[in-house]
Amino acid sequence: MKYIVVTGGVISGLGKGITTASIGRILKDRGYNVVPIKIDPYINIDAGTMNPFQHGEVYVLADGTEVDLDFGHYERFMDIELRREHNITTGVIYLAVIERERRGEYLGQTVQIIPHVTNEIKDRVRSVAARSKADICLVEIGGTVGDIESMPFLEAVRQMRREERREDFLLVHVTLVPLTTHGEQKTKPTQHSVKALRELGLQPDIIVARCKEPLSASVKEKIAMFCDVQKRDVISAPDTEEIYEVPALLENEGIFERIREKMHLNRTRKNKEWERLVERCRILRSNDAPKVKIAIVGKYTGLEDSYLSIKEAIKHAAMHLGCSYENIWIEAEDLENGHRVKEILRADGILVPGGFGERGAEGKIKAIEIAREHKIPFLGLCFGFQLAVVEFARNVVGLKNANSTELCEDTPFPVVDLLEEQRSVDKKGGTMRLGNSTVVLRENSLAASIYNATRIVERHRHRYEVNPAFVDALTDAGLIFSGTDLSGKRMEVLEMPVEKHPFFFAVQFHPEFRSRPNRPSPPFKAFILACMRYHNNTTKQKNTPLQCTRFRKIKKCKHA
Repeated sequence: MKYIVVTGGVISGLGKGITTASIGRILKDRGYNVVPIKIDPYINIDAGTMNPFQHGEVYVLADGTEVDLDFGHYERFMDIELRREHNITTGVIYLAVIERERRGEYLGQTVQIIPHVTNEIKDRVRSVAARSKADICLVEIGGTVGDIESMPFLEAVRQMRREERREDFLLVHVTLVPLTTHGEQKTKPTQHSVKALRELGLQPDIIVARCKEPLSASVKEKIAMFCDVQKRDVISAPDTEEIYEVPALLENEGIFERIREKMHLNRTRKNKEWERLVERCRILRSNDAPKVKIAIVGKYTGLEDSYLSIKEAIKHAAMHLGCSYENIWIEAEDLENGHRVKEILRADGILVPGGFGERGAEGKIKAIEIAREHKIPFLGLCFGFQLAVVEFARNVVGLKNANSTELCEDTPFPVVDLLEEQRSVDKKGGTMRLGNSTVVLRENSLAASIYNATRIVERHRHRYEVNPAFVDALTDAGLIFSGTDLSGKRMEVLEMPVEKHPFFFAVQFHPEFRSRPNRPSPPFKAFILACMRYHNNTTKQKNTPLQCTRFRKIKKCKHA
């Protein structure tokens, strides 16, 4: 097994995840089987309880593990599905060591960071790599070199480097080269970062230097001299407009050749699929055609990374449809206060994402009401699905005080509630539905035509469900529940007849988590196409309607 470890210095949020995912993409395009592992130094067992404002979105894996958003980059770039074992946190390591100590497995030894904690880290990395049967294991260490939290992991890396063959272990260090007000590229932060790494017994093999602009030859030379690497081991990674361009950018800087030489790799034939995808991105950006405006109504819009997978799913769909688009971020509480209503009305589509809690819920319900009454294409995800049920119950069925018991425990019309079997679970969060689950779609429904299937698998992250006691009243009033779980008890998909609304569609699951650049999520693709049609029907610029480069092929599906 060969290992490539990615560390970061200077500041957090430099792009270690994108760098790791890009290296994985480059290697995969050369025919190598790659498996990523993310090490997070926080003491949390997983990312499930973290505030999106602090950490970005919580990404959900196929087995229901709640993880850091970097896993989304891994899965999208490398087109793979990961599981719990691919995420190692300080909490997981210390919990395992303490449980072993309590069981007496250390035979009375004094349990210490070295060797017990570091051995646990190494054993987990190696066991995951071995079970994957991959050629190369990528290990990203979260945080920044110098953080006290990451010290045990870096020590474990030092030991692994000593234990593995030289050609089987590579260390990539990602640093920052800031610009002064006069535009001068400064190398001192990189020098100090590498110095801190070397003090821990680690010497980087490759330095990926992040900067707003490409590094000059003299700056590369300076970094090479002070950090004791060759000049060609210094990879310039300037800012890009599109993250999917990063693999090509790194490859043009020679990173694959350096990895190939240092790790004795022999495959050089390259798959061109990713290059074609990036070219579509470039064409889309350069397209000066009118853009569809998509209003995203959420409660964490101050940090767009809170909805990163949704942003990417929209992008994937737009790329495949050849559509230019603009995301308009609307804070749900602004709508509650009567603000930004005109922006919503001018949008070509309204998307209400998932979320938890009462804050902003009424604003989201208002957005759904606007979408329904003004026949603006609507896509609801998870909590957005539940609030669409609440809005319909209030304003169409006539249950004025209808609500979810998550928001109002004593509502007289709990159209969204815990199911009976869930109430017996006392532990908070113990009733969460997490990860992949099968959904059965009604034949001849909008949902079935969107997916071109009647049985699908999507990822879930929610606790409350549509209350079965109100399903008949909702369907009698015109709402269609076109998807359920295997038992038929849990509602999974809702829609309105196309003769009543051009596109009113919501799902209990999170389709954004399974969207890929080469395989866009079907609901997002159908939503963007509906937005394009809405734009063409309502725009005043009759001479410049939006065009879909693949419209003829998709038009065959009357519901898409």
